[in-house]
Amino acid sequence: MTIRNQFLSGPRIAPRPIGADERTADTIDNAFLAYNAGRLRDACELFDKRMLGDDVTVGLALSGALTPAGLGMTCIVPLIEAGFVDWIVSTGANLYHDTHFGIGLEMRRGHPQMDDTALYEAGVVRIYDVVFEYDVLLKTDAFFRQLMTAEEFQHEMGTAEFHYRAGRYVDERERTLGQSGSSVLAAAYRNGVPIYTSSPGDSSIGMNIAEMEFRGYKLKINPSVDVIETTAIVFNAKQKSGRSAVMIMGGGSPKNFVLQTEPQIQEIMGLDETGHDYYLQVTDARPDTGGLSGATPGEAVSWGKVDPNRLPDAVVCYCDTTIALPLLTAYVLDRHPPRQPQRLYDSREELLGQLRTAYESAAGDRQPGEVIDKSR
Repeated sequence: MTIRNQFLSGPRIAPRPIGADERTADTIDNAFLAYNAGRLRDACELFDKRMLGDDVTVGLALSGALTPAGLGMTCIVPLIEAGFVDWIVSTGANLYHDTHFGIGLEMRRGHPQMDDTALYEAGVVRIYDVVFEYDVLLKTDAFFRQLMTAEEFQHEMGTAEFHYRAGRYVDERERTLGQSGSSVLAAAYRNGVPIYTSSPGDSSIGMNIAEMEFRGYKLKINPSVDVIETTAIVFNAKQKSGRSAVMIMGGGSPKNFVLQTEPQIQEIMGLDETGHDYYLQVTDARPDTGGLSGATPGEAVSWGKVDPNRLPDAVVCYCDTTIALPLLTAYVLDRHPPRQPQRLYDSREELLGQLRTAYESAAGDRQPGEVIDKSR
C-alpha cells in the first residue's frame, strides 16, 4: 500500500439522513464523523468495545456539580446499575446535591440571567440555570448532621466508608418516598461501588463533618485511607491479569486522584507497573495553560499514569460533560449487555492485604527515605 493510500484508508464519509425514529447510538455511529463529534464517537466505541471487558476495572471521575442538572439520575445511576462503573472519585458538591434528590427535596430549572440580588432576597439559590430554595441546603445539612450522630460514624474513616454508610440512609429514604434511582449515593450503596472524594473538606458535606467534630463527635475523615484504597483497587485490577480504565468527566482534583494511583504504585511504593490501560476524558479545558484539567494522556504517560503502549486507546473529547455524558450513557446502554458488579467496596480489606503483601515483599531491606530508581 502506498503512503497516499494509507492516508486515505479510513471509511468514506457518506452518512444516511437521520430518521425520525433513529436510536441515539445509531445516530452517533452514523452522524458523528469528524471534529469533536468524531472524538465523542471514538469515546463511545472505546467505552463499549474495550473499557467494558469482563477483565477491566472502570474508575469514574466526576468534577464540578453535575448532579444538580439531573445527571446523577439520567446517567450515573444507570451506569452503576448496569455494572459499567466499579469505583468513583467525585467532588463533594456532586454528592451533597445528589442527596437533595434522594431525600425528596426539589431543584428546578431556571435561567442564567436571573437577578441574583432578587434571588438572595427571595431565599433562592442559583447554580447557573438551576435554582432551589435556600431551605434545601438547611434540610440537607440537618440530614447529614443527624446521621453523623449515629454510633457507626464515631471513628476515623476514609470517604468511601463514610459515603457507603451515608448511602444506606439515603437508600432508606428513597424507598420510603417511593423514588428509587434518584441518588448516586444510594445506588452505589446498593451495588457496592466505593465513592471517594479527593478533597473531603471542600464541600458542604465536609463543612458539616467539621462542625460535628467541633461539637465533640468522633467522626474524622482520613484522606490517606483513600489514597491507599484507590491504589489497592488499581493494583489488584492489574495483578489479576486484568486491565484498568479511567473515565474522566471534567478535570481538577478528581481527575488527578484516579490517575495518581499509578504513580503511587510505581514511584512511591516501588512496585513494577506501567500505568492505566484505557483513558477517556471529556473536558473543555485547554492543555497549554498548564492546568491539570487540560493535561493530555500523552503528558500523563510521562508521569507513569498511563501505559505508553496503550496510548492509542486514549480518547479526549473536547465537549461539555452535560452534553457528552448522556450520549455516552445512551450509547453503551444500547450497545453493551450489563456486567456483573465487582462490589469493590465489599472487598476493600482483601485488596489492601494484597497490596501490603506485594509492598512488603518488594521493600526488602529498603529504608524509609531511600530513593527508588524508576528511570527507564
